[in-house]
Amino acid sequence: MAITQVPEESIAPLNPRHQVQVVPRPGRHRRPMTATKTQKDKASKAKKVLLTALTVVVLLGILVTAGYFIKQLIDSKYFFCKSAVKFIPIDQACDGKNDCAGGEDEITCLSTFTVNTTFPVRLTSARHVLQVYNPGQGWRSVCRDDWTEQHTQTACKQLGYTNNPQSSGVTVDKLIPSMKTGPFTAVRPMTGTTPIHEATMDRAVCRSGSVVSLSCSDCGQVGSQDRIIGGTDAFIEDWPWQVSLQVGGNHVCGGSLVSPRWVVTAAHCFSGSKKELSRWRVVSGRTYMSTLGGSYVDRIIMNGNYDAAQNDYDIALMRLSSPDHSGSGPQAGLSTS
Repeated sequence: MAITQVPEESIAPLNPRHQVQVVPRPGRHRRPMTATKTQKDKASKAKKVLLTALTVVVLLGILVTAGYFIKQLIDSKYFFCKSAVKFIPIDQACDGKNDCAGGEDEITCLSTFTVNTTFPVRLTSARHVLQVYNPGQGWRSVCRDDWTEQHTQTACKQLGYTNNPQSSGVTVDKLIPSMKTGPFTAVRPMTGTTPIHEATMDRAVCRSGSVVSLSCSDCGQVGSQDRIIGGTDAFIEDWPWQVSLQVGGNHVCGGSLVSPRWVVTAAHCFSGSKKELSRWRVVSGRTYMSTLGGSYVDRIIMNGNYDAAQNDYDIALMRLSSPDHSGSGPQAGLSTS
């Protein structure tokens, strides 16, 4: 038997003279082979990114909306004491008792004002008859005797109006019965610039047979048609001074701008828990009811003689935190209901 010897496997190259030694370079790696992204894959990825962004925006919108309504709900039920960092029922705010540290809940409240005297000049009845007040005799109608254009200017300025003042005469026999017999008064000659209540003297009768009727403004004249019952739709451009007084986004009362910062309205609007200033917003310049925007209020003054049972002295003023120029000026025909 012959034994054949198989040589061990050699690892030497077959052609050592042409061997090239490969030295790996640092930082160089072969990239794995991948398939080229198609246009469809790119579009799919873009859609995913857009969908994710849209979802985030929707969720944020839901959170903001929910937060807004939660805040409105809390504000309608509670007053937040900043110094003590606590909530108290809204009915305890502006009730005359200090429920927050330092009386914070009693600071931003409406105030009342009771006059201790009578403003001495007024216009009365549908004919706008001028009257002056005398502490001893009360109100007296001003005769047209010796009345001048300068007196018209002075009287209207004293009443707070300076827009197109005019005067005319109303015969005494056309006055309402309670005014036909006086008492009367008349201006003294050469008193055109003197306040009207200081420029008059008593008269038993009017020599001219008529009394003074004043029209101190051509703005806000009341229309002949009924504007409340059976009225017609109106646009804010025709009645720019009308505003909406709102609490918690709800319309409570109407009002009228009488200057860029002051609104006149009714005292009964502030009954119950509506005495806290921060709850109010005044929305102006809108034909249709809206709760967006609105001006903050920094003062509310209610007539101290307001009688809820008799509905007498039912008037109040609101001062806006910043001026509103959408429709200020002397007004007539105020609607507050």
